[in-house]
Amino acid sequence: MYQFDVERTQGQKTVHLFYFCVILMLGTGLVTLYSASYSFAARFFRDGNYFIVRQLLFAAVGVVLFIIFSKVNLEVLRKCILPLVIIAAFLCVLTLVPGIGVERYGASRWIEVGSVSYQPSEMVKFVLPLYLAHLLDKKSDYLDNFASGVLPPVLVTGLFFGLIYMQNNFSTAVFLVFNAMIIFFIAGMRFRYFFAAIAMIIPISALLVFTKEHRVRRLVSFLRPEWDPMGAGFQVNASRDAVISSGFWGKGIGEGTRKVASIPEIHSDFIFSAYVEETGFIGILLFFALFIVFAVLGYKAALNSKTIFKRLLAASLTTMIVAQALLNTAVVSGALPATGIPLPFFSAGGSSLATTLVCAGLIANVARDGSAPYSSNVIYVSEDENE
Repeated sequence: MYQFDVERTQGQKTVHLFYFCVILMLGTGLVTLYSASYSFAARFFRDGNYFIVRQLLFAAVGVVLFIIFSKVNLEVLRKCILPLVIIAAFLCVLTLVPGIGVERYGASRWIEVGSVSYQPSEMVKFVLPLYLAHLLDKKSDYLDNFASGVLPPVLVTGLFFGLIYMQNNFSTAVFLVFNAMIIFFIAGMRFRYFFAAIAMIIPISALLVFTKEHRVRRLVSFLRPEWDPMGAGFQVNASRDAVISSGFWGKGIGEGTRKVASIPEIHSDFIFSAYVEETGFIGILLFFALFIVFAVLGYKAALNSKTIFKRLLAASLTTMIVAQALLNTAVVSGALPATGIPLPFFSAGGSSLATTLVCAGLIANVARDGSAPYSSNVIYVSEDENE
């Protein structure tokens, strides 16, 4: 007698498709980075392979982390959440300590040990959702109580917002708050708390924007692109021109010209413009198709999960990665003011790539767990038709 568990078979197909999607996005990102960064690396580091070699090393580490987090027992991981929160907060504090934290582009976001640097705010991107999913699961019956159900996760979110904001990383701090609110919404928190939060966040955000000159210049150049075309608006304008010039088929892999000197940080936050210039409209369709598949599989894993914790975790991490991609592409195309949000799987930066793969591994973990048999929906097929 043969026993076929339909749900498990379908679930395993979903997990395998998710693995393939992640591998394809990682490979596409590495090829794009090599093409986009070669000229810049050769000019400033005298080695055209500078960025791709570093990215490949972090990709190898990230793949190992992906495998580990895709197979680790999530209930065991939950026991380590508090230490992870403490470590993440401690590392964020270290970026503000002179001699330990490294300042680049006017922001103290990195810790450097020898030739290796790490951005602790990237660790927060998966530690905070992990903590919030764990806490909101435990307090699912108290979400109507402000003191015991709402205040604790809000305080931890506010703590990380403050630490990252002090690094002069306003866009990442706001993005983490946005993702936290998504988790609160999925968890079923009452709408009155959202209205109160929005009433506080809007004026505070406006105040914080106007406390830094570079943020004001970015905002004004977005509203009026002609205001400072060779200054604050140069990067976005040059990026938009590269996207427009790509045509239907693009100029071909490695054949883009704007990456040579026209667009600052084209290997990092603006790598999407290099990708589009070389792959064209077809490349845009492929890019968004990959992220749509990623989103569908991630949310499917959340819906099929067996516990509130796993549902919140998979949904929040999927939202974070997809929202980062949408935000980055909107900035590159000139639809939003410039931010410092990298493009997942594509932008240069080992911290970002490793974190993205950790998040993908956790989503795969939830998807794999959801594919295990837990119902009686089983089909039996007998070798003997008369049996």
